[in-house]
Amino acid sequence: MKPYAERFVLDGLWEITEPLIPVSPKRAQGGGIPRADNRQVFAAIVFVLTTGCAWRHLPPTFGVSYQTAHRRFTEWSDAGLWVKLHRAVLDRLGAAGEIDWSRAIVDAASLRARKGDR
Repeated sequence: MKPYAERFVLDGLWEITEPLIPVSPKRAQGGGIPRADNRQVFAAIVFVLTTGCAWRHLPPTFGVSYQTAHRRFTEWSDAGLWVKLHRAVLDRLGAAGEIDWSRAIVDAASLRARKGDR
């Protein structure tokens, strides 16, 4: 199963992502089955998000259930993983001089409007 995950999440992306993934919560009662491999789950999430596939149609070749992928997506979203990952990728590209700032755009619609005539 791991080679399938490696095809969707190349080593370079995984090298940036892995340290940002939050530590899994401990089960109150202990025990249970081990959690699914983070890289396999991340690959499944990337597949769903990039293809527009419904969670319930996640192919079984990823080695994780769609419930697990969606649950982990929610956990990681709540932990701010996607914002941290975006920033880490931009930092790495910026450090390598691979960002062309001449094509950057600031969208004023994303800024909060001030109330009153201050």
